[in-house]
Amino acid sequence: MENLSLYTLINNLPAHVKQEVRDFVESLKKKTKKDEETPKNRQFGVLKGKISMSKDFDEPLTDFKKYM
Repeated sequence: MENLSLYTLINNLPAHVKQEVRDFVESLKKKTKKDEETPKNRQFGVLKGKISMSKDFDEPLTDFKKYM
């Protein structure tokens, strides 16, 4: 669809519908802007010391013994 024909269609709409079209177009612009953003550089070691596993992590689980 050409820009002029799209403009003509929108221009012939009632004022309250034009506002809805404007809101929709703005939401589409925000959505595409989020998609185009590049991810930030990540740093190694940011969570060092914040995550730990329990000492008995590798021990067998007795709760599931009947299923094995």
